[in-house]
Order: sequence, then C-alpha cells, then structure tokens
Amino acid sequence: MPEPQPPHPPSQPLPLMALEAAEAPDVVARQIERCGPAFAELGQRLRRQPPRFVVTCARGSSDHASAYGKYLIETRMGRAVASIGPSIASVYGGHLSLEGALFVAVSQSGRSPDLLRLVEAAKAGGALVVGFVNAEDSPLAGLCDHFMPLTAGPERSVAATKSCIASLAAYLQLVAHWQDDAGLKATLAALPRTLETARGLDWRPALMPLATVQSLYVLGRGVGFGAALEMALKFKETCRLHAEAFSAAEVVHGPLALVGPGFPVLALTQADAAEPHTRAVVERIVGLGASVATNEAGLAGTTPLPTPPGVAPEALPLAALQSFYGAVYDVARARGLDPDSPPHLSKVTKTV
Repeated sequence: MPEPQPPHPPSQPLPLMALEAAEAPDVVARQIERCGPAFAELGQRLRRQPPRFVVTCARGSSDHASAYGKYLIETRMGRAVASIGPSIASVYGGHLSLEGALFVAVSQSGRSPDLLRLVEAAKAGGALVVGFVNAEDSPLAGLCDHFMPLTAGPERSVAATKSCIASLAAYLQLVAHWQDDAGLKATLAALPRTLETARGLDWRPALMPLATVQSLYVLGRGVGFGAALEMALKFKETCRLHAEAFSAAEVVHGPLALVGPGFPVLALTQADAAEPHTRAVVERIVGLGASVATNEAGLAGTTPLPTPPGVAPEALPLAALQSFYGAVYDVARARGLDPDSPPHLSKVTKTV
C-alpha cells in the first residue's frame, strides 16, 4: 500500500501529528483483522451473560472515545454506561461494588498509576475487565480479562490521533459483535475505506479562519459528542485556542448567551434520530450571526465541512476526526506553534 498522504501537498515538512493521523485507515484495518476473532468471542460471552451495566475508565482522548462508546452501547445494547474517575481508587481509596458489570479501560500507554489502581479495584469488585490498549507490553494489558490491542503502533506526537480513532473503532467492534448486527458489522468492514476517503477531504478552508480567534464552541450530539470533545481538546493542546465542547442540546441551556455576530462554532451532525434536533439548534445559532462550520449539508449561512457520502452514523464521527486531524495542525502552525510539542505536556501522562 502506498505511503499515506495528507489531502494537500505540504508547503513545509509535515509534523508527526499529521503523518500519524494519516496512518489511521491502515491501523483500523489491522485492528479489525487481528482483533476480530477476540471481539467475536467476547460478544458471544456478553450475549450469554449480559452485564448489568457498563463502566468506562479513561482520560483525555481515550475518554472522548469512551463518550462515543457510551452512546453506542446505550442506544444499541440498552445498558447504562458510566465513566468512573480513577481517583475513586487511587486518591480516595474507594471500594466499588461492580458485580455483573462490564468494565472497559482505554489507554494509549496503559501505564498511568491511577488507571491501574481503578482497574485493580474493578476486578476486586467483581467486574469483567476489557482493555483497549495500544502499548501491548504495558501493565494494564496484563490486568485485563480480555485485552484488545489498538494496533496503532508507536505514536510519538504528544497529540493522540491514530490511537484515538483506533479506540473509537474498538468500541464499534465491541458493539457490532456484542449485538451481532449485520448492518453494524458491514459498517465496521467498510470503516478503513471510509477513513481513506475522509483522509482525502480538505477541512482547511473551514478551519483556517480559526487561526485568528480566541475561543470557539464545538457541538455534537449522541455518538458525535465524543468527536466534539476530542476536537475541542486538540484546539487547546495544539493551537492554544480555547475551545469548549457542548452537546447540541446542552448549549442552549446557558452557553448560548455568549454566541453573537462572528462567534465561531464548529457543529457536527450524523444521520440519526438526533439530526433534526441538532440542525434546529445550528440554524438558531446561525440566526444569531455566529460563524458556523458544519458537516450538515444544505444549511444556509454556514461553511461546509466535506463528508464522505453515504457513511453510516456510527462511522461518521471517526470520519470527521480523520478529516479534522488532517487540517488542525495547519491552524497550529498558522498561530506560530509546533503541534507536535504542546507546552507543559508529555506523551505519557502519569497521574495518581
């Protein structure tokens, strides 16, 4: 397969962030091939012994992937999903009763002490522990009842890209095999090609005006909310740009007061039951004079974000992240920043 390339010829050497993000389609294809049988086995187990509820444990980009997984599991499997802060075990020494729960830990490094302590507490509390981990030699991998490698390979840029998309793909694999749904399995099988298409779409015309702003909102809803959270984080860490992510439902409960003429908003939608509600909110924001970029087609007064045609709503957040990662580093460079070396941050963050 030819070396992955960004959707435009570089005017200067590409940062690691861009090069690693461009690897995501191959990463996901590799994950599906390698982990598919293990996910199928886990899916059979979960159908035989359905968990009472689901708990996720993650931080940063991994937690944003888990927000995607939360909506996917709740809408598809009808099981409540809660994110538990690792400090419950590591700082407060709490003991959790998780009998009959499915516990999903997501991490790029698998080495943060607080996450490891919570996984140990979950096992002691009776949970079935599943880990989506990139570092296969990590302590976390050894703690899991079911270890699913993300297969992203080394990721040297501080800003996670391919490992984040791989984490969302792992949740999609989990639910497709747990539900044993033919349509979702077809979406999964097409995902590498979907990401390849998204990699070739240029979001720079929509994002580059953000190089001169001070803050913005990123909106999403349902399975798209996790992608909104991740985009807001990337604006912060790579562009030093204050960005807040809101549910398209939550933004009208107070945050809308800040929106006025020229206020920048990036709005994500997907073709599911939430779409008409999100569209109505975006139309309201446009009516307030905001500067809106969106992947919702046909909205007057907005800047379009190109989207692969015919993509299932469950795959659209991954496609959006793929296109976003391919452009946001140019926003950082336009602001005079190195997207590979955000200030005060390191690749492996070890919290307690």
